[in-house]
Amino acid sequence: MTTLTQRTAPSTDAASSEAAANELRALFHQLNNHIGIILSHAELLEAKADSDTNRARATLVVTTVIEALETVRELRHRILPS
Repeated sequence: MTTLTQRTAPSTDAASSEAAANELRALFHQLNNHIGIILSHAELLEAKADSDTNRARATLVVTTVIEALETVRELRHRILPS
């Protein structure tokens, strides 16, 4: 059993790091897709709102989802190299 303090060969470390980075990229992509779907539905609700109150609520959701997308983007840039 390998512990966190044990080292493997450098090439294995590099391969593991690249594999982990690829998995993170895939997860960020999937998260962006899910948030994008939420955003499109919120925008649709905003456009079809039948009252000012409902429109304001939908606008708040749209704004919050856009902020979530920006947070995901910032996390990705901090965690993963370009």
